Amino acid sequence: METLSTNQAHGGVQGVYRHASAATGTEMTFSVFVPPHAQGARLPVVWYLSGLTCTHANVTEKGEFRRACAELGLIFVAPDTSPRGDGVADDPEGSYDFGLGAGFYVDATQPPFAAHYRMWSYITEELPALVAARFPADLSRQSIMGHSMGGHGALTIGLTFPDRFRAVSAFAPIVAPARVPWGEKALAGYLGEDRSVWRRHDAVALIEDGARLPDLLVDQGDADPFLEEQLRTPLLEDACRAAGQKATIRMQPGYDHSYYFISTFMDEHLRWHGDRLRGA
Repeated sequence: METLSTNQAHGGVQGVYRHASAATGTEMTFSVFVPPHAQGARLPVVWYLSGLTCTHANVTEKGEFRRACAELGLIFVAPDTSPRGDGVADDPEGSYDFGLGAGFYVDATQPPFAAHYRMWSYITEELPALVAARFPADLSRQSIMGHSMGGHGALTIGLTFPDRFRAVSAFAPIVAPARVPWGEKALAGYLGEDRSVWRRHDAVALIEDGARLPDLLVDQGDADPFLEEQLRTPLLEDACRAAGQKATIRMQPGYDHSYYFISTFMDEHLRWHGDRLRGA
């Protein structure tokens, strides 16, 4: 693991790191904030998955999470959103919603993407093992959150591994990718045309099929330009209600899809996570 940068913040250390990933077959970059902590203490971990076009840098630079993480004693990990580098396939049309920066947190099975686009394995297996080995992380106390495409990733990973994550939250998530243009394009391109396969990577479908979480927190801005066509928050509300899934899903008046929105509610989300990560 190569250290690209470290900076002191709120008594802790914000670092950016790069390593050779076996899952993706590429170099991957991620950021980690380690709050001040007692010598030898191992701390709970919050994973943050970013949205379309983003890297680790968006939330690291604009998410305003460090003060709360320092106070609450939370390690905050932000991975990239796709593999990158020479030989990594991209959308031949050059669009922003597929290919580089748009891995959708799945393991691709379709050529040419299957060679490198293995973000599910990277996020759920490889990166946690690396973080546990190199940082004072207590993997018995994990939670996950994300934004937009990363909200989709956080919801689907949380629903798949409910015993691993004590808390799951999202900002403006793509809740039903199998029913919206962004998701239909990505899931078909990465996983093929069999829509039954897509259900494992669709939060609404997972809830309909019996997956459950202890609790869920979602914030969505009602001025978000992607709400009606791509995010479709009411589908998640309906699925949770029908399944009896405990959830707090809030429409926030006047907020859009940006980090102005995310940073406004980041502190509240982290405190909600912190409450659930306390204890053995």
